[in-house]
Amino acid sequence: MVVPVWAWALTIAVIIAMLAVDFVGHVRTPHAPKLKEAALWSAIYVAIALAFGLIVWVAWGSTFAGEYYAGFITEKSLSVDNLFVFVLIMSSFRVPREYQQKVLLFGIVIALILRTVFIVVGATVIAHFSAIFYLFGAFLLYTAWTQIRGSGHDPEEGFKENGFLRLMRRILPTSDGYIGDRMFARQHGKFVATPMFIVILAIGSADLLFAVDSIPAIFGLTQETFLVFTANAFALLGLRQLFFLLDGLLDKLVYLSYGLGAILAFIGAKLVIHAMHTNEVPFINGGEHITAIPEVSTAVSLGVIVGVLVLTTVLSLTIGRRPAEGRMAAKSAGIAHQEMAAKRSLGDYEADATAHRSQSGDDQK
Repeated sequence: MVVPVWAWALTIAVIIAMLAVDFVGHVRTPHAPKLKEAALWSAIYVAIALAFGLIVWVAWGSTFAGEYYAGFITEKSLSVDNLFVFVLIMSSFRVPREYQQKVLLFGIVIALILRTVFIVVGATVIAHFSAIFYLFGAFLLYTAWTQIRGSGHDPEEGFKENGFLRLMRRILPTSDGYIGDRMFARQHGKFVATPMFIVILAIGSADLLFAVDSIPAIFGLTQETFLVFTANAFALLGLRQLFFLLDGLLDKLVYLSYGLGAILAFIGAKLVIHAMHTNEVPFINGGEHITAIPEVSTAVSLGVIVGVLVLTTVLSLTIGRRPAEGRMAAKSAGIAHQEMAAKRSLGDYEADATAHRSQSGDDQK
């Protein structure tokens, strides 16, 4: 697949334009989107992504279009799983609902930049070290097992900060609380970061951890860097609208994690088979290619991914309704516990901010 420079430039320009429309049209004026607005814009972003696939079909053929669609659907479905964590982050930091759009948009921009770095590094490694497919495949199979074994998202577990976020909270001068939707402000005569900035870092860094799974997964469907990048970009761009559309429905998708685990296992096996066909590892079959098992076609991959998603969604909304209703009752009974956990999280943040200011005052004395 030969992609001219102008095609790359035009695609990136379209993505930047979509981000600008998101910011100017939705985020700049803080508000909590209603269901109709979220549904409309989610449909628009999905339509744009599907239309891009048609452009790929016309310009480069049906095979690459199929790879793009398979990659986009996989990344989109994995991004739904990300929303569970985003809900916990928003709750832990008690982000006002009218400011959540801004948090998500800036978090998505950070994630898109970091994922692009991952994609470039991954493509470079694949070009020079084909045996990496064995490692990718084994990693996805292990991830699938952990996903299935630990399926289900318990809201009472809360959000656990990663090391990067804890470090940033300790070294940055921070405000006592939210100051509108501003990320930085002047307080007590000092330039400080607000909880808004910290929660944006939390969203961005959390998505980066998800990229560790999703990037190898999409490389299992296509090795074309252009398709990997665009599938990731279009999946992320609609994530803000999807958050508000599915918020409240996530608890009903009780079998989603099992479906995602099955998809990751399928792609992991596909990667191992591809590694066998391109095998050059000396201690495996004497460095010769292994072609006893046929490679999985793009059409089969697309069919399996769509089929698993449809099946898990139908099962979740039918036979999974009773377990979901039971969890909702338990969730209602534990609201006070969650509120206390959220207060402790923000309380730790404010305590860190106070300690930092006290330390700064002692240093000045």
